Amino acid sequence: MAELLWTEDGGKIGFGDFTLPEKKKVEDFPHQGNLLKVKTYKDITKLEKNGLFLYESVPGTKVEDFLETEDGISFKVSGDQDAQITLGLGEDMLYEIFINGESTGAVQTGLGGKLSVSVELANTDQVTVEVKKA
Repeated sequence: MAELLWTEDGGKIGFGDFTLPEKKKVEDFPHQGNLLKVKTYKDITKLEKNGLFLYESVPGTKVEDFLETEDGISFKVSGDQDAQITLGLGEDMLYEIFINGESTGAVQTGLGGKLSVSVELANTDQVTVEVKKA
């Protein structure tokens, strides 16, 4: 079985497996003083940090080079279908979204701090997503 949650160089993590037919999870994964939890399979991939929402994709995805900073989140995502990704960010903040280095515009988060982005994965190996404070 492939790993569901792993550490990478530079404080980054990877997680998710969109090929699984049934939901699998890893809980209490220690990373830089935090506890991570991932649930993943073909229909959804979800990441939590210390019990708080951080990432969700529908359908499921595989994420690499995931890095959360004060200025935002960046990662590379792959999957066998286009995906809707929701990120847990700062509340009532303006963020600019970049897909493969191209700006798709700025989005304001609400009180929940959630931001959604659609990525086209069906005909590509991997998409780079960066979300930065505007």
